[in-house]
Amino acid sequence: MNIVFFGSSDFAVPVLEALNKKENVALAVTQPDREKGRLLKVASTAVKQSAVSLGIETYQPENVNKKDSVEYLRKFDADVFVVVSFGQILKKGLLDIPKQYCLNVHASLLPKYRGAAPINWVIANGEKETGVTIIKMNEKMDEGDISSSGIVSISADDDAITLSGKLSRKGAELLLKSIELIKEEKISFQKQDSSVATCAPKLEKQDGLIDWDMNAEEIHNRVRAFVPWPGCFTLFDRKILKIWKVRQEDIPDYSGSPPGTVLEIKKNGILVSTGKGGLEIEELQLEGKRRMSVEEFIAGHKEIAAGKILNQP
Repeated sequence: MNIVFFGSSDFAVPVLEALNKKENVALAVTQPDREKGRLLKVASTAVKQSAVSLGIETYQPENVNKKDSVEYLRKFDADVFVVVSFGQILKKGLLDIPKQYCLNVHASLLPKYRGAAPINWVIANGEKETGVTIIKMNEKMDEGDISSSGIVSISADDDAITLSGKLSRKGAELLLKSIELIKEEKISFQKQDSSVATCAPKLEKQDGLIDWDMNAEEIHNRVRAFVPWPGCFTLFDRKILKIWKVRQEDIPDYSGSPPGTVLEIKKNGILVSTGKGGLEIEELQLEGKRRMSVEEFIAGHKEIAAGKILNQP
């Protein structure tokens, strides 16, 4: 089957690799190279890097819906378009091109968590399971009819990176089954029940700011959910302090210390009060510095002490 693949992020790579083993991926469409990092080095997307290594031709339009892009993509005579974490919305002119369908691999159990960041928000919201859904795309985001779906458990140790890997592998498996059903002319689709839909909006920088009035479990979930970006952070001596790893801790009565108060400095953890319960910070990174263990941080920052309140300038 002749396929044009649309994808950009790491999540899309295992799907592309699995698809390429079974079908003819004629083209990989991905986002343009961008400047990244403090040094603003130009970097390719994960999908471009994978496609190049696989010998697949790549195409990187700024706007995939422009007339010249549409005309270019018509030349590939695709049976199916496959879209996985691409980063641009395909409009009707593109959706009408393939002979069969435009299929999307979405990292949630639709109609739950429609939107750009389902992996992050399922963890942030404390869900115990999520999954992947294969849909036939239409002009509305994540509202297409469902071909298949599969459940993936979320472990207590999962963060956005590890869960993304699990979901990507499940997505590849489900997509290949859908492609086989198309070949056999046995594929069927079921409409989504929009009355139970929920949203997973694009992450913003401020989503990572820790609200210490939340309970310890909620903050812990957000620390897991928002890696590697935007990361969870607080303020320490007017500098951003990124929190990379925490664990929940039962705390005794500290005479009503307000949320965000440093309660105790330990060798391997900084115990901080929350709206309910305590969090022990285990790995952190001060603005302009590298990520480090609490033991390293304490050795170089004697000013952190019990009674200090985080998130205050």
